Amino acid sequence: MTLVRFAIVAPLALFAIASQADAQLTRRSDRDRLQQPIYKVTERLEKPTEQTPINAGAAVSPAQPAAMEHPLTPVIKLAKEAMADMNANIQDYSATLVKRERLGDKLGEHEYMFVKIRQKPFSVYTYFLGPDRKKGQEAIYIAGKNNGNIVGHGVGIQKIAGTVRLDPLGMIAMKDNRYPITEIGLFNLTDRLIQIGEKDMLKGECEVKTFPGAKIDNRSCTMIQVVHPVPRKDFLFHMARVYYDDELKIITRYEAHDWPQVQGGKPVLSEEYTYVNVKINNGFTDADFDENNPAYGYR
Repeated sequence: MTLVRFAIVAPLALFAIASQADAQLTRRSDRDRLQQPIYKVTERLEKPTEQTPINAGAAVSPAQPAAMEHPLTPVIKLAKEAMADMNANIQDYSATLVKRERLGDKLGEHEYMFVKIRQKPFSVYTYFLGPDRKKGQEAIYIAGKNNGNIVGHGVGIQKIAGTVRLDPLGMIAMKDNRYPITEIGLFNLTDRLIQIGEKDMLKGECEVKTFPGAKIDNRSCTMIQVVHPVPRKDFLFHMARVYYDDELKIITRYEAHDWPQVQGGKPVLSEEYTYVNVKINNGFTDADFDENNPAYGYR
């Protein structure tokens, strides 16, 4: 048995959330106990299921026979089933989001945030667990409220400004981010992957492998790897990996890599997002997305 292991490790202590704090975080002490998680992503690289690649460079007709279906077809089917299942069964969830993004030529550090997300109306609360320079920073976004603005506050010297209203697409809110807060969450991630996949289905040069037995934080996942061997302007990535939680039936991790910078080099990480400790249907109310919540650090 061959195991390829790689770990993404936060510099702080082991992730721990007291069970009574998961749903509401009604006391400030509960929120302050949150720490950056240490978690491991393990890929079991043996006996993958492999879809036959489409001929290199060939355009693909959506009406092609089943025998010549695009290798992404079952992947998109799985993502759409996950989306339908979430729409039917998930009203809200909390999680720790670990993200890392490349902005220009610079790969940023890992960022860790506790998130509460409610689907209707789309509502977001985020609390930064790390890095240290952002720890304690909070943001709230509610679709159709606050004139479309984020309600947030900084930390350190930035906290002097108190509570601020920010355009989600503005320069300040988008600093250190590839995507705005309006696109955060499991639903938006899955929807974005469907859109990318459907666009890629119009082209060839696509290799897809499915690896059962992958794990995120000891949770069983199916890892799907998509590779575009040759750089083309139509492709957003060289290699992408999607992790589907076998029990929760949701996509909990996505990573994308650009082509190697030198021949024979390793793919270059462009972005990765992992949701750990996902808790579904907490019964969040308006209070969970209210700056006046006494558990939060607004003033």
